[in-house]
Amino acid sequence: MGTPRVLWSITKKCFTVGVITLTVSDLFASIVPVRGASMSPTFNPKTNSLLDSLSDDRVLVEKLCLRNYKFSHGDVIVFSSPNNHKEKHVKRIVGLPGDWVGTIYDVVHIPEGHCWVEGDNSASSLDSRSFGPVPLGLVKGRVTHVLWPPHRVGTVDRKTSQNRVSSSSSASKF
Repeated sequence: MGTPRVLWSITKKCFTVGVITLTVSDLFASIVPVRGASMSPTFNPKTNSLLDSLSDDRVLVEKLCLRNYKFSHGDVIVFSSPNNHKEKHVKRIVGLPGDWVGTIYDVVHIPEGHCWVEGDNSASSLDSRSFGPVPLGLVKGRVTHVLWPPHRVGTVDRKTSQNRVSSSSSASKF
C-alpha cells in the first residue's frame, strides 16, 4: 500500500528536478560538446585519434550575455549556422558591429546586429570567411570554461587578432 505513495513521491521529485534543470539550461547556462579541429588548440588540441568523440572538449556556455548582446572582441561563442540553423558552431569573435575586419582578400564592414567570427585553426574552420557576418540573433551563448576532459578544466582565454580590426569609420589602417 505504501509503494504507490513512494513511487508518486519519486515521480514528483524527478519532475521538479527536470523542470529546474531545463529552466537553468535554457536561461542561464548549458554544457556543449566541441567537435572538430576548427578551434584547436583552444579546444580539442589532439583530434587525430580514432576515439575523437570520446575526447571532445565539453564547455560551459553562459547565456546571461544574450540579454543585451554583451560581447567583446576575443569572446568564444556558440551560434547557429547561418546556412543551417540545426548546426551549432563554436568560434571566436573577431569583429563587432561597426568594425572593419581585414581578410586575406578584402576589408569587410560589420553591419549593426552582426559579428565576425573565426576559428582559431583557420586551415580547418568554416566561419565568417565562408558565410560572412553572423547575425547576433543566432548567438546561443558565450563559452567561459572547459569542463571536460579533466586535465583541461579551466577558463577560456579571450584572444584578439592584432592589426586586423579597426573600430574607426575608415579602413585606411588596412
